[in-house]
Amino acid sequence: MIHRRGLFAFVALLLSVTLLPAPAAAKEFASTRITVSVEGKGRDVILIPGLSSSPRVWKEMIAATPGYRWHKVQVHGFAGTARGGNTDGDVAAPVAEEIARYVEEQGLRHVAVIGHSMGGTMGMMLAARHPARVSKLMVVDMFPFMGAMFGGPSATPATLKPIADQIMNGMKNSPPEAYAKQLDGTIASMVATESMRAGALEDAMKSDRDVSARAYGELVMTNLMPELSKITAKTVVLYVTPKGAPVTDVQMDGYYQASYAPLKGAVLKRVPNAAHFIMWDNAPFFQSEVKAFLAG
Repeated sequence: MIHRRGLFAFVALLLSVTLLPAPAAAKEFASTRITVSVEGKGRDVILIPGLSSSPRVWKEMIAATPGYRWHKVQVHGFAGTARGGNTDGDVAAPVAEEIARYVEEQGLRHVAVIGHSMGGTMGMMLAARHPARVSKLMVVDMFPFMGAMFGGPSATPATLKPIADQIMNGMKNSPPEAYAKQLDGTIASMVATESMRAGALEDAMKSDRDVSARAYGELVMTNLMPELSKITAKTVVLYVTPKGAPVTDVQMDGYYQASYAPLKGAVLKRVPNAAHFIMWDNAPFFQSEVKAFLAG
């Protein structure tokens, strides 16, 4: 288990923020929790960005990977969008259900799903709870049980709730100057590509603090390991050893192998020379993996 002194720095690296464009909404789908924009033609791929993030994270990958129809999810309350249906309660679980409804109402079949960070959590929820709707799943830098980093593998929602509450209160109530300084440091740790940091920081600041805080607390207390065996989709997990985390590559490999052990056949790959935003920091590696994942 990671030493507590380095724990909060490590978990902060799981946040993800990016620059929000203004795409058109998907046709004939109304939701108070998400907006979906569609780009390209070909087989259908659902793209889910992470906490306090937007579809901007996928821009370079989409440009490098033609031949697909990309369904880009924007969670309401993140990156300058209004809270909408995410005003109260959990965020990730109900958003995953909205994505499932989107897939059903749009008549999509054999869908591939790629999720980054918290988007990976929602991708796992979607694939485990609606296995017939997902044929392929790629999780980008996310554990199925983030709370284990706080309380160990035997942690429960009850034991993790005080920690989650403390984190949420800190996110909601920090003075603006302190909050901005904290985000600046977090982005520097998460995004190794300096040219992308300004946009990432801008979107973090534009995200609704309450929505982001509740979503983060939900991630801490959500354990998807018991549900992994329900996933039938071909699954690939890409991850990094986070910059500044008090762990070695070998230790990180062990954490991921243990975490995803219930998901038989999952392919786990540690990505070199990258921070949390793998798609920016090692774009050639990431794009190659996406192409092989979608073509396979």
